[in-house]
Amino acid sequence: MPAKSARPAGQVRIIGGEHRRRLLHFPDLPGLRPTPDRVRETLFNWLGQELTGMACLDAFAGSGALGFEAASRHAARVVMLESSRQACDALKQNRQLLKADRVEIRQAEALAWMQSTAERFDVIFLDPPFASGLAERALALAAGLVEPEGWIYLEQADKISAPEGFIIHREGRAGQSRFALIRRTTC
Repeated sequence: MPAKSARPAGQVRIIGGEHRRRLLHFPDLPGLRPTPDRVRETLFNWLGQELTGMACLDAFAGSGALGFEAASRHAARVVMLESSRQACDALKQNRQLLKADRVEIRQAEALAWMQSTAERFDVIFLDPPFASGLAERALALAAGLVEPEGWIYLEQADKISAPEGFIIHREGRAGQSRFALIRRTTC
């Protein structure tokens, strides 16, 4: 009986910026599903096409689609958090492929890292594993890490509510996913 081969890696393409049309590869892991092209296009239209000078956090990096998209659009710094060693290895390979030296990859559990850091970010991307129940806790932690005029992007299965002191600036839906761009009520 032949041995089972490893499951093939997935692919996601960067849709804008200096790395537009480049393909990134990621492992086929449970719960790892990149933000679709159409949703990323909408998000980066909302944010503006350039993120020049901004510090970004991709808290549940997975495939790296959101973080590499931000780096492609000239973010000054992108921190990617990912708990899976296999996914981290793929993120590092993609960083090397793109020569994305402004991208920092940390193998860490997102909620614990967010709770322990004193760093602040202009844009925080939250796309926890689908239906994991982590979104509400991650959003509460992100509210304390985002700069006063910064943005939090959240993608999840359930209806999205902004934390106290924040509003939903824009929101949308794609298939079973809901997504929103959130900001403070006063800057």
